[in-house]
Amino acid sequence: MPVITIRLLEGRTQEQKRELTKAISEAVSRIAKTPLEHVHVIFENVPRTDWGRGGILFADREAK
Repeated sequence: MPVITIRLLEGRTQEQKRELTKAISEAVSRIAKTPLEHVHVIFENVPRTDWGRGGILFADREAK
């Protein structure tokens, strides 16, 4: 039972998550030779206030 966790900055639409879930699940099922219904995809939406890169929070980058 593969479990794939995808951590993204918040803001993706439900349609984007549906498309990602379908594409990733199909690829894992095919490559890992496991039934599609056994593939789990979990999205972790991280607020821009809780994610930084290069010493700067994403929330602060967008404020400039």
